[in-house]
Amino acid sequence: MKTLTIDHRDTATGPVLAVAGDLDYAQAPELRLQVDQVPLAPGQCLVLDLSGLAFCDSTGITALLAARQHALAAEADIVLAGVPANLLRVLTLVGLDQVFTLRPDSSHAS
Repeated sequence: MKTLTIDHRDTATGPVLAVAGDLDYAQAPELRLQVDQVPLAPGQCLVLDLSGLAFCDSTGITALLAARQHALAAEADIVLAGVPANLLRVLTLVGLDQVFTLRPDSSHAS
């Protein structure tokens, strides 16, 4: 198991959270907590850079959906950037590729 790390940086268009490691049942609450503490203004874009993600289970996907709700409640957008191929396959299978805006990396996120 790889420990979850979340690095936060602010950009002109909004906050970027770089999520790395395993986003699983044990560690998904940490992402939810961090996302809930990110101030978002209407019109901003919250970017979750998932390029360092090693593993994501259903609890991790639920945490991503909670992040989307947080952004929508603030009248902001959300982008998933650098989604690993295995997670992208799952998101596509369950139709979440139609719910999230997906970008190849965080530099193309806004």
